[in-house]
Amino acid sequence: MVALVDIPFNIDVNQSIKRLGIRPGTEHVRNFRSLASKVREIGRPKVLYKVSYIDRRSADSVTIDGVRFTSLALRKNLDAVQRVFPYIATCGTELDTIEIAQGDLLKKSWIAFLKQNLFLAGMEYLQGHINKRYKIPKLASMNPGAGDASVWPIEQMEQLFTLFDEDEVERLIGVRTTKNHIIVPDMSIAGILFPTKIDFYSCQLCHREKCPDRRAPFEKELWESINREENQY
Repeated sequence: MVALVDIPFNIDVNQSIKRLGIRPGTEHVRNFRSLASKVREIGRPKVLYKVSYIDRRSADSVTIDGVRFTSLALRKNLDAVQRVFPYIATCGTELDTIEIAQGDLLKKSWIAFLKQNLFLAGMEYLQGHINKRYKIPKLASMNPGAGDASVWPIEQMEQLFTLFDEDEVERLIGVRTTKNHIIVPDMSIAGILFPTKIDFYSCQLCHREKCPDRRAPFEKELWESINREENQY
């Protein structure tokens, strides 16, 4: 298990101001710049990963390090793969120490935006680290609960965490799961990175058109191919 806790990140303040729709020349600009400066000082995105191997495959499941995951989409994505990289990533808890006045929804939304900035920096760093260390030119990721509910059920987050020493996960990066399979703190994720030759995003198997985090359009052909195979079993 490898912990990456000294992850560099950048906050493009001018671009962030544009994206957040903050009007130039207002007090909001000064307040956001001050907040961004504080985040640069205390922000600590963190990731944890391990190298795992596939033990066996069945029609609609794959077993990794002795843990069985039931997902036809995951099994298909790992058909030509033997080595995978389970991971847990988080923006950290440091930004939760920033004081927010009761009812200050604007500052709360800015902090959520900056948390996402840190989270994405952590994910980018993780993929670059694995690309370089293991000589893998291209990676894709799958996460329990991403895409339509049937793609890889959120309930299997529990199995995914058993691939790690959960006490060590919380000690090293401050992440845990609840009884409802929710990862805390917010802006945290767990999944499996795997080598690929083509791009894959769980969004391609998600019907929710207005998702603000969509990274790729729904692909009807891919969805139908998986469902055709699933209906054979």
